[in-house]
Amino acid sequence: MNDRERADAVYDILLARQGEQWVQPRIERTQKLLDYLDNPQRTYRVIHVTGTNGKTSTSRIIESLVRAHGLRTGLFTSPHLERFTERILIDGEPVADEDLAAAWDEIAPFVDLVDAELTGAGDAELTFFELLTVLAFVVCADAPVDVLVLEVGMGGLWDSTNTADGDVAVFAPIDLDHASRLGDTIEQIATVKAGIIKQDAAVVSARQASPAEAILRGQAGRRDASFAIEGEQFALQRSALAVGGQLISVRGLAAEYADLYLPLYGAHQAFNAALAIAAVEALIGGGRQPIAPDVLVEGLASVTSPGRLQLVGTSPTVLVDAAHNPHGARALAQALGEAFDFDEWGLVVGVLSDKDADGIIAELSEVATEIFVTAPDSDRATDADALADLIEARGMPVAVFPELEAAAEAARAWAVQAQRRAVIITGSVVLAGEAITLSAENAWKGGAQA
Repeated sequence: MNDRERADAVYDILLARQGEQWVQPRIERTQKLLDYLDNPQRTYRVIHVTGTNGKTSTSRIIESLVRAHGLRTGLFTSPHLERFTERILIDGEPVADEDLAAAWDEIAPFVDLVDAELTGAGDAELTFFELLTVLAFVVCADAPVDVLVLEVGMGGLWDSTNTADGDVAVFAPIDLDHASRLGDTIEQIATVKAGIIKQDAAVVSARQASPAEAILRGQAGRRDASFAIEGEQFALQRSALAVGGQLISVRGLAAEYADLYLPLYGAHQAFNAALAIAAVEALIGGGRQPIAPDVLVEGLASVTSPGRLQLVGTSPTVLVDAAHNPHGARALAQALGEAFDFDEWGLVVGVLSDKDADGIIAELSEVATEIFVTAPDSDRATDADALADLIEARGMPVAVFPELEAAAEAARAWAVQAQRRAVIITGSVVLAGEAITLSAENAWKGGAQA
């Protein structure tokens, strides 16, 4: 097998495990495997990122800023959009197939050993995400990296990523999501997420609802961790539209930074950038050393956030956004109104069954003129007809398509019938990944819809 085939074979092995949505509060199983591997996650510094929305974009901005300091970086995020190697970046690039396969060869004998111990005790074998986390830790140790930016899979306290000791714990906005696993109140969800705060760490948080802020402050105090929250120790002072993104001014932990170019759309991304700047200040200089102007400019200018207001088509304009809960949909709707000059939006939407479909539609219906419903390519997809019923109940026009390709072509055909129309494809990370692949295969940036 060539390297790509070897890497794909590793993914097939992981897929045969309990799936990514199979979650148990059992961090000690991941730790057992890491102990056999001599704890690779302790060989580099870690910035650990959690929250309900914005954690992937915040992680990517942090990674770019750390790399601009001349440090070798790792980035672990989930889920992926097109290919699973996107989840593990080394110096901003997906892990090489050869390196991923080599890391698996290191792990595999110990996986068998731990699985045997678990099943012998009547427990389930290691899961997809537990093994993927360990694989990422080993890849980063082998690279080796100086700093790993580590996004939580779900929650925090018992997430397998919490086997790492974060020097900095970063909290994006906390809202209701995964209620069946994390709890159905902000307090319960914040309590689980606060579990990533380690002894003597630095805590950097976005502005939070009062119950969540109280939980984070309390946990930071118990862990003797410093605590910085947006609006007090740091803040986004200004953002203004610019070609291809926006100009932002930020009051950081150590200095003020004016008129920085951020090549991302949406006010939420400006707030993510402010949070990322504070997190990097906390890591590099303990919150007391400003980031050098040239480093900051370079780090922000090279930021990308695939699947987040990503332009995938022109003539007509088509954007993709992975908003998959009401909070993310609200931020998307606001960004479409603020950052783009279109009169009408065609919404192509598909949602997974464990998400609040009605809440997502409630937010997006405020900006949608025409809605094209489909289903993501997933066993967990919400039935397209059931989703259409929710939309019709709101009095919105809707058309149903069994697959994304048909829905997208109908939306693009609608968009070219009048000026100042555009299309947004959203509702699921899975659907966003499909759309990115489909746009490349069909050259949506290559010309007008026939």
